[in-house]
Amino acid sequence: MEITIDGEAIKCEADFHGAIAKALNLSPYYGKNLDALWDVLSTDVERPVTLVWKNSQLSKVSLAENFEKIMAVLKRVESQDADWGLDEKFSVKLV
Repeated sequence: MEITIDGEAIKCEADFHGAIAKALNLSPYYGKNLDALWDVLSTDVERPVTLVWKNSQLSKVSLAENFEKIMAVLKRVESQDADWGLDEKFSVKLV
């Protein structure tokens, strides 16, 4: 599965959580924070899934250090799937 979020609409961390929750059709109980993001991506999201972040450079500017924190979680999920040797993995693609 490939999901897309658009960086033009992501100006703050809350915007990111709203976009990813909508794209992944997450439960209304999703915590909308980085710990909840890790929990849902590392255990609950069915693989394979590629997150395509369009206009990611716009988000990087708007989010500043929060962009790096979000990316750290996304990359950690990618690394976990690789370390576990999963055939169907989570991946993120910045465009």
